[in-house]
Parts: sequence; structure tokens; C-alpha cells
Amino acid sequence: MINVLLVDDEALTLELHRSFLGRLDGFRVVGECTGARAAVTAILEHPPAEGIDLILLDMTMPDGTGLDVLRYLRAHASDVDVIAVTAVRDAEVVRQMASLGVAQYLVKPFTFGVFRERLEQYRGFRRKARKSAGQATQSEIDAFLGAMRPTTSVPLPKGLSADSLERVSGAVRDEGPLSASEAAGRLGMSRVAVRRYLEHLTEVGRVERTARYGGPGRPESEYRWRR
Repeated sequence: MINVLLVDDEALTLELHRSFLGRLDGFRVVGECTGARAAVTAILEHPPAEGIDLILLDMTMPDGTGLDVLRYLRAHASDVDVIAVTAVRDAEVVRQMASLGVAQYLVKPFTFGVFRERLEQYRGFRRKARKSAGQATQSEIDAFLGAMRPTTSVPLPKGLSADSLERVSGAVRDEGPLSASEAAGRLGMSRVAVRRYLEHLTEVGRVERTARYGGPGRPESEYRWRR
């Protein structure tokens, strides 16, 4: 069993990741933290009795960054595995996280399929690591390192594109809450198409849909990014 610590300052994100892990074999959540200091304390000072094998680590928190947490852990000789789970796409942050030994860098928003693929890759990596002993051949080393490389991307629902998904995600994240009509107007896309992307984001847990009241007629749905 792989013991996982969840670190994110968004309660809804913690709930989402907890539910995703609950659908996978071989993983269990042993702790949750909403800040950088709490994460360091849970890992180095007061770890859960079960121990921690893996951290799902957010990059942006009120009292520090995921990069700060990982630097501190490595400076104190902690070799706990880390998967960054974040909306931060800055290339320099990615480079620094890689240099500190992050196992995966998973960019929000993502589907359960993508999450499952990356966690199953990690599980395979650990399995190969436990079986390794003595001198390894080049092919064995390649297989060991290759266990953490994504194999195939999980396709979006038919008719949706990754580029348009990113545009709609950015509009809601930066300018929301928005209705489908408002987002369509900002993006120059059809309302029907934008609504499909918004509903997809709702299904994967990145967007929250609520009813907007106040105008004549039926209430309109608005979509808010889950911070």
C-alpha cells in the first residue's frame, strides 16, 4: 500500500484528489495539509504513524510554494516521492522541480483518466525499484527510468480539443464566474461549443456550476473556477 499525503490550500481540490485516489488500488490517503508549513511539519516532525511514501504537492499556497517545500525536504535529506499537482506552467518552476527530483508534474485541469495513468506509472516505478538489486544492465536501467514516462495521452471527449479547452479554462480561471454566453463572447466561440467545454470542466472537478438569478426568465448557469 502506498501512503499518500495531500497538500493543497483548496478544500475542493483536496476532496477531488481524495476521491480520485479512492478509486485506485494500492493507494491510501494518510494525511492532508492546506499549507507549506503544515506539509513540512507532517513530513519531517510529526509524520502519520503509517508513514508517507508520496506527496501530491500543490505549487501555490498562502504561506509558501511547493518549490519551497521540496527544497526544504531535500535539504533535510528527505527522499519522499513527490508529484506536483498544480496549475503553474512556468518553465523555470518545472525545471527546478525536476532538478529536485519530482516524480511527475501534473498540470490542472486534468481528467480522472490522466490522474489514473500518472499514479499507475508511479506505482509501476515503485514496484520496479523494490525488485532492483545489485548491478543493473543498461536495458534494466532504461526500463526503470522509463516507468515514469507518460505512455499515451488520455483523449478528450469526442469533438473537444486541448487548445480550446485551455482557452476556456483560462477565461473562467482569470475572468470568472462566467456564463457560457459570456465566455463565448470573450473567446469568439459559439455558446454551444463553450458550454461543452464548461460541462467537461465541471465533470472533472475543475469548475463549479451554479444557478445565476436576478434576470427575467429561467436562471442561467454560471461557471466558477475551483481555486
